[in-house]
Parts: sequence; C-alpha cells; structure tokens
Amino acid sequence: MFEYEIAQIRRAELIQEAESERLVRRVRRARRAERRSAKDGEGPVSRQGERFVRAA
Repeated sequence: MFEYEIAQIRRAELIQEAESERLVRRVRRARRAERRSAKDGEGPVSRQGERFVRAA
C-alpha cells in the first residue's frame, strides 16, 4: 500500500511538472509571436550600422 501511495504522489508530481513545461512553452510561443508581429509593424526600416535594409 505504501508503494502505491508513493507512485500516486510521483504521478501527481509528473503531471504538475508537465503542466508547468507546457505553460513555459505557451509563454515562449506568445512572446515570440509578439516580437514577430512587432517587426511587421511600422518603425524604422534600418538600424544604425546595418548593411542591408528591409524592403519597405
């Protein structure tokens, strides 16, 4: 019975860890999408020191 309880605790820990990893991936994906959408917005075409500029 004791081993079953340890297995249940471990299972709950693994589920919680997997959920936190999914949350981290979701946040990273959202941040990446936000950065990409910001690049498509209006702003400077080139930065100081860049050799090639983005097409307008």
